[in-house]
Amino acid sequence: MTLTEYGLTPARAAQQPAELTLARITTQDRTLYTAATETGPVRAEVAGRLANMAAGPEEFPAVGDWVLLRGTPTAGDVAIIERLLPRTSVFSRVAAGRSGAEQVVAANVDTLMLCMALDENFNLRRMERYLAVANASGAMPAIVLTKADKAPDLTDQLSAVRALSGNAPVVFCDATRTDGIVSLAALIEPGKTVAFLGSSGVGKTTLINRLLGEDRLATGAIRENDAHGRHTTTSRDLLLLPSGGIVIDTPGMRALSLLDADTETTFADITDLATQCRFNDCTHQQEPGCAVQAAIAAGTLDPERLASFRRLQEEQAVNVALRGRARERAKIDQIFGSRKQMKQVMRTAKQRRR
Repeated sequence: MTLTEYGLTPARAAQQPAELTLARITTQDRTLYTAATETGPVRAEVAGRLANMAAGPEEFPAVGDWVLLRGTPTAGDVAIIERLLPRTSVFSRVAAGRSGAEQVVAANVDTLMLCMALDENFNLRRMERYLAVANASGAMPAIVLTKADKAPDLTDQLSAVRALSGNAPVVFCDATRTDGIVSLAALIEPGKTVAFLGSSGVGKTTLINRLLGEDRLATGAIRENDAHGRHTTTSRDLLLLPSGGIVIDTPGMRALSLLDADTETTFADITDLATQCRFNDCTHQQEPGCAVQAAIAAGTLDPERLASFRRLQEEQAVNVALRGRARERAKIDQIFGSRKQMKQVMRTAKQRRR
């Protein structure tokens, strides 16, 4: 294998100093990584200096990242990651818990495959959420609708998704048939990286196995009572496809907490209408001359879509504030060890000035 097969471009290759080795992260197991190099895969860990300088978990390598390794490691070594190269795109979410910290799901992705099942799990508001995050990631979104054989009304469901998809291509497929897989495969170009994202049970791993041409990744059954899947995929893996494309499989997400979201692009219909309102600061509630409310009254805009737009904007604002506080705490811990120790240092400095 060569790094070109892993998506290496001339611009990226030019970022490699002579004394370091260029590599791409293919798997992560807590603090230990697997990285692809020109001489083969190696295990790797982050250098202490890089770890100490990181202000938060988002500044550590993630699957899909390009990194520079110390020296020229061999397969039997544990390589040292000296540097994380700038990302061309990053898909992040708020990490589980109440810290508000950023969790990088996949990096340097060209296309985000946003998967949603056409069965009882079909949810337009969820797809709007995924699109908002994808549009802010730097990658191009594509919508993949799975389980077409279980769709209660395929025509209406496709129309509803295409109405909110913007410029994102929409494909639908049934993993038991080949026609949908062909349409999906056509979206994956050689040397380009795609990541499959979606809730548990939508069939992401099954689709990837079909693209791989073998059942390499484990799949799980669907619960009959609510059509939700179990978390079969528990890690992130970067895999090479026979077609020459590169795919990242990600764990299913019970919830996608917003961090960076592009609501302007995702809800372009609403933002375009807003420019026609009488008042520049229109809240689209009860103001006279509101073009958004006029569209709702005329039946050309779904009020649920407007409500979704507002919810996502509000949620993003809250999570951005939480992330700011999380980064502040991380910086304090990095410099002083803890907030308590910081206060002690400040008290000592104040006493010395007296």
